[in-house]
Amino acid sequence: MKTVKEVSSVFRQELISLYDVREIDSLCTIALAELVGFSSAKIKAFPESGLTAEQSVEIEKVLIRLKTGEPIQYILGHSEFYGLPFKVNPSVLIPRPETEELVEWVISSVGSWLLAAGSWQQTFKILDIGTGSGCIAVSLKKNLKDVEVSAIDISPEALKTAKDNAELNKVEINLIQADILNLESEIENPSLSAGMAKFEIIVSNPPYVTQADKKQMHSNVTDFEPHTALFVAEDDPLIFYKAITDFAVKHLSLNGLLFLEINESYGEQIVELLNRKSFNNIELKKDMSDRFRMIKAIWSGNKLQTAN
Repeated sequence: MKTVKEVSSVFRQELISLYDVREIDSLCTIALAELVGFSSAKIKAFPESGLTAEQSVEIEKVLIRLKTGEPIQYILGHSEFYGLPFKVNPSVLIPRPETEELVEWVISSVGSWLLAAGSWQQTFKILDIGTGSGCIAVSLKKNLKDVEVSAIDISPEALKTAKDNAELNKVEINLIQADILNLESEIENPSLSAGMAKFEIIVSNPPYVTQADKKQMHSNVTDFEPHTALFVAEDDPLIFYKAITDFAVKHLSLNGLLFLEINESYGEQIVELLNRKSFNNIELKKDMSDRFRMIKAIWSGNKLQTAN
């Protein structure tokens, strides 16, 4: 019978070429908590606790997959985001802590927006562009129960995952398959028109990783997470931000809010883009790692500028 201490030792030996010791210990703790039911406190306090033969076999299966670089979230099939459970698979990105900060910013801003407006609108609509697992849309709907939340994604597999996560968290989201880069011809489609009117908030965490950035990333991201949700061409890194801001100009209500998660290397360029598109009160915000990773802007209602 293997003990917790022995499992931890094997994890360190087998994974040291891929992760640092702290990351390995975290992966071991997650695996033990999932497959054995041990809390992190018990793992630390009782390292001599034994595993059954069946539990040892399951832990070994997880370790074999971890050695390929596969993320633990894909192996287990779920992750946590903003205190909620989410199913994840290789068709969607694994939710990140910095995106939780974006969600928190949206939620707190809704309260301020409503206070300034004096009351709820008849319908308060939020749109999440490029929803993936649905982590942003579902978290917003769960915490802002009286709003109407829609979400679009180009991937039917991602939308199925988002649908599963909405059901898992007992919320209703209007899910739409669409490509934000080629939306002009689709916007008149009857299946889209109902969800594509005016929104009080548009939020997006679009692809923004360049090939230069890719070289600095861990293989468990570059080899396993969906490239269409991550990467942009080096010669046009703002392609999604241009499309999203153009869409927002047409589909945000007056004084509506636009929230974007961004590549920290392009914060100033995105602020400039928003200025050209007649957004105001543009705020560039740092994440928990002290990096500029989020932007909020208000749509002023002025005529769209044509410059890109």
